[in-house]
Amino acid sequence: MTEALYDADILLWSEQQAELLRRRAANALDWDNLAEEIQDVGLSELHAVESLLVQALIHMLKVEAWRESQDVCHWRAEAIRFRGDAAARFVPSMRQRLDLAKLYRRALRAVPDAMDGQDRPALPTVCWMTLDELLSEDDEHG
Repeated sequence: MTEALYDADILLWSEQQAELLRRRAANALDWDNLAEEIQDVGLSELHAVESLLVQALIHMLKVEAWRESQDVCHWRAEAIRFRGDAAARFVPSMRQRLDLAKLYRRALRAVPDAMDGQDRPALPTVCWMTLDELLSEDDEHG
């Protein structure tokens, strides 16, 4: 059962394993730090998905801001790649931990103020996509 969970949801597996390790009796092993390291495995996956989603949003915002840029095709392709990579690493237990509004604000802050000699136009202050849409293989939103 735990091996199946490991393959299906590394974040949930790492949290469960960390908790099981914390319950063990004291012995020669540093159980608390071992448990923290195992839990960090899952958290690193969560942070990777967050980072990939932010990168996807940045590229999508660049397309929105500079529709006439010669880089639009590249930005679209990058957004698709980042979204696909995020979807491949996403597991169900991440859903309640991903704050899309916060990730969107990070992306907005990372979009340059100007590009190709043109100032950045006003961009939506709220993300126009849901998490499911961002993680979708459907490119109609990107």
